[in-house]
Order: sequence, then C-alpha cells, then structure tokens
Amino acid sequence: MKLKKRSLVIILLLVLTTGVTMVAAYTMMIKSTTTPKLAQTTTDSLQKSACVFKTIFGEESSDSNFIYKTPAKVQSAITEAMEWMAKAQLPDGGWGSGSHYHQEIMDPHEVKADPATTAIVSMSLLRCQNTPTSGQYAANLNKAVNFLLLAVENSPDESPNITDMQGTQPQIKLGGSIDVILTSQFLTNLLDDIDNNPNLKSRVKKCINKCVAKIQKSQDVNGSFKSSGWAGVLQSSLANNALETAQEKGVNVDTMVLAKSRDYQKGNLDLTTGNVKTDMGAGVMLYSISSSGRASAKEAKVAKEEIEQAKNTGKLAKDDTVTAANLQKIGYSYSAANKYATAYNVNQSSKQIAQRDDVMNGFGSNGGEEFLSYLQTGEGMIVSKDNDWKKWYDNVSGKLLKIQNNNGSWNGHHCITSPVFCTATCLLILSVNNDVEHLLQL
Repeated sequence: MKLKKRSLVIILLLVLTTGVTMVAAYTMMIKSTTTPKLAQTTTDSLQKSACVFKTIFGEESSDSNFIYKTPAKVQSAITEAMEWMAKAQLPDGGWGSGSHYHQEIMDPHEVKADPATTAIVSMSLLRCQNTPTSGQYAANLNKAVNFLLLAVENSPDESPNITDMQGTQPQIKLGGSIDVILTSQFLTNLLDDIDNNPNLKSRVKKCINKCVAKIQKSQDVNGSFKSSGWAGVLQSSLANNALETAQEKGVNVDTMVLAKSRDYQKGNLDLTTGNVKTDMGAGVMLYSISSSGRASAKEAKVAKEEIEQAKNTGKLAKDDTVTAANLQKIGYSYSAANKYATAYNVNQSSKQIAQRDDVMNGFGSNGGEEFLSYLQTGEGMIVSKDNDWKKWYDNVSGKLLKIQNNNGSWNGHHCITSPVFCTATCLLILSVNNDVEHLLQL
C-alpha cells in the first residue's frame, strides 16, 4: 500500500509539472507494483487525466468498484445450468418453451423451437462468456445465431413478428411481439463479439434494423407495445430494453418511440400516492414495478450524475439532491428538469418497492414472469449505478439457488413454466456481473 500511495503522489506531481506524457512513461515503470485496473486507467488517461485523478483519490467511484465477484456457489449453479441447457438444444439450433395449452410437457426435446426462447437462451450463453468463436458453448451459440437470423430474414417486412408460431408460452404470457423483441436484444448484444467476422456482422446489423422497425411499428398510443399478453407490461419493458440497447450501438431508433415507451413505464407508478398500475401486469405489482424501475434507469443515472458533477464543481451545495429545481439551476429547461427528476424518483421508489418480500412473491409462486421481473429490477439498479444492486444480487441469487432442480435447471409453477425459458432467465440473473460494464454504458 505504501508503495502504491508513493507512486500515486509521484504521478500527480508529474501531471502538475510535466504533463500527461510523462505519466504514461512512469506508469509503465511502476506497472508491476500497481493493480492492473489502475495501470490501465492511468495509461488510458491521456485526455481524461482530471477524471482519473478524482477516481484515484476517492472523489469519484471507479466502475471497477461497482463489479461484484460471482460467489463460488453461484458459479457452480451456473455451470450445472449451462450443461443442462446445452443438452436441451434442438437439432435446428433453437430452443423451445412449448405451447401455452400443453404446459404439462416439460421435456425440452418434446417441443418446437421458437425465436423468443432461443433468443433468451442465447443471451444467457453470451452473458456466461460464450461467443460464436470462444467459450465452452460456442458451437451451441453458433447454431442459435443461425436459427434466429433465418427467422428474421425469412419474415415479411410488413409482419409484426418473425415467426408463424402462435400460442407459445412466451407469446401468451408476455405478448405476441416477444419473439422479435428478444431477438433484437440478443443480436444487438452480439455485435461486439463478431468484429472479426465482417460478413456475419453485416448480416446481424441488417436483421437488427429489421427487428427495430417491427418493434417501433407495434407501439400503441399509450407508449406500450401491442399484442400484449397476460403480463404485457413485461413485454413493453423488454421492448424498451431492446430499443435502448440498439440506440446505444448506433442503430437508428426513433427517439419519440423510446420517449413514449419510458413515459408509459414511469406512469405505472404514482409518486404522490405510491399506487402501482397493474392493469397490464395481470394485477401483479411485481411485474409493473420492476418494469418501471428498469425503464427509468438510464434517465435516473443521467440526473444523478449531472447533480453530482454540479456539486463537485461548486454549482450546487454538497448536500443538494436530485430535484427538478436543482436540475433547472444547472441549465435544464423546465420540461427536461421535470422529466429527469421524475425518472430519478420513479427509479428510486421502484427499486425499493420491487424488493419488498410481499412484492417479490409475485403471483404467489415462481414463474418465468417472476424471474424476468427480478432480472429487470437488478439490471435497472446497475444501469442507474445504484450500489444497492449487490444486496439485491445476494438476496435473489440465494433464492434461486434454493429452488434449482437437481438436474441444474429451473422451472416455473404457473404461466411460463418452461424449464428452458426459466433456466435461461435465472442464468441471466446469476451471471449479471459479467455484463456490468455493458449495462453501465446504456
């Protein structure tokens, strides 16, 4: 520690006297005595030295401190689940949840593959550090990518979805657009891992654009997304995720569609009374409130960071909080200040409500909708840079490990009962630590 502190002091003196160029040289000299993260941060600071030194001396938090190491017991559960999932893949490269009308069929090989289930499984493979060219399950992921690309490419432009299948568990319980929504999300997440394959990347981008166009066309007048199922608020929330991620990757997303989507989700929580609208959430508070928290996360983070920056530069007092009035003080228009302050307040209230035991109980038993809601809550906390996400993770991961089946899978006891869909969603929750840096960029 003494050596590290002495090195940091020398770096600061070098910045003040000789500039950043000398810092880079000195950093290479002390690389073996500093942590890899600090050395990399310093080397990359040629144009951001001020922010780097705030981080080093504790004035700002580093994103590395935000990452939570996956516990050994959780990693073991993930390994078992991945092994089960690989065996559940169908010959055509996809996975299926089965029909809503035959939920008694739990054998993953006795159902047909559908895009929604294949996409959520593929997202879990990707989050568990598999790519089309690396990882234990690279071959499985490659087959799934091809299955989904063909589904998108073969779908008519005028069709709202990418499959002719009807009555699947995800469609009936989440909504008729869920296949294209989850496929869009997965393909967008895949982009960074296929830079070494220009042809595949070009193909994926075309499919993403096609999916985004379909999603945007399916928006309803109130900002939700049409063909909603039993818990349609979750479909709308996942659509919001897909559009946000696509926009972050440079896809042309209609900002008005995204704004309406966020407003719809925020509107499900009345900040004055604390009441939660559940008309699109099957009367279950968990589904609606987790969706509100996830959809408000990005704007909440912006508001929080703007206020913190203003406090650090003296524009606001150290004890000032995120309010519309304070956002106006630092240059926000009246409407923008209210929008971001509302997002922040909705996000803060939502995460608290969503973690109450009575709310987490959901419909009364575990189903795919409950698992998706837990995922939305956790991802929303990470996107908004809320350090309480680690407490959420400990709580939820503990719950999931207690109910994992002996064969490594999970299944629901109502609505989405599919072991494939439920296992994929639980994997996305348990391995979320692998995606923290990506989620922070949204």
